[in-house]
Amino acid sequence: MKPLISVITAVYNGEKYLEQTIKSVINQTYPNIEFIIIDGGSTDGTLDIINKYKNKISKWISEPDKGISDAFNKGIELANGDYINFQGDGDGFCYSESINDLFKDINTNEDIIVSGRINRMSIDNEILYTSPYVSDFNKHSLLFKMSLPHQGLFVHRIFFEQYGLFDINNTYCMDYEHLLRAYKNFPHVKTKNIIVANWRADGIGNNKTLEILNEYNLIKIKNKVAHPVILKIINYWTLFKHCLKKILFLNGQ
Repeated sequence: MKPLISVITAVYNGEKYLEQTIKSVINQTYPNIEFIIIDGGSTDGTLDIINKYKNKISKWISEPDKGISDAFNKGIELANGDYINFQGDGDGFCYSESINDLFKDINTNEDIIVSGRINRMSIDNEILYTSPYVSDFNKHSLLFKMSLPHQGLFVHRIFFEQYGLFDINNTYCMDYEHLLRAYKNFPHVKTKNIIVANWRADGIGNNKTLEILNEYNLIKIKNKVAHPVILKIINYWTLFKHCLKKILFLNGQ
């Protein structure tokens, strides 16, 4: 039997894009999907949309939470899947065969992390960029950025059993911190040259690059992924690149 995939969506007042995300999940041809929605107590039309598709949703709850990390954790605790994937409202799978294509020839005993490519989408549904394909994932890339975007990331449940749930103290980079807990003994990553999902540029981290870089740095220090001097150099370098890009952008206007 094909492994059970748990897709978790956290949403709060997401009536604008939630239906699009739901359709991208329930239209998957992969035969073994569990779909879980965690709503943070929405006051708009979100619950109407959820109720519209409730027969296609495996589990859902609506109650106040302490942020995205807390919502994701609630979803994980409800999940039964062999692999867990997270799609924000407004994100979603690119085409109906996304999961089916990604999970062809996957070894569930070896492939602890399965990763596909993603499209970064504008709010007008235009592709801003597509993540590159890396045939042989190198964990050192995580020293510089989140090189495994969660929309295209499927993590085996044994990873969560070993490293726990997300830290609710992280505002933007909870998925990054979770992976870095395993940095010294990083599990096998199976990458595929398949564009699996879309990541819409309207989330909590949109236009918050400096805040994200600061959280990255604190997370790396906390998990002691490299010598403190090396982490300082990497931090200065990433801040320099950010400032340079901003200056070039302003000069180009």
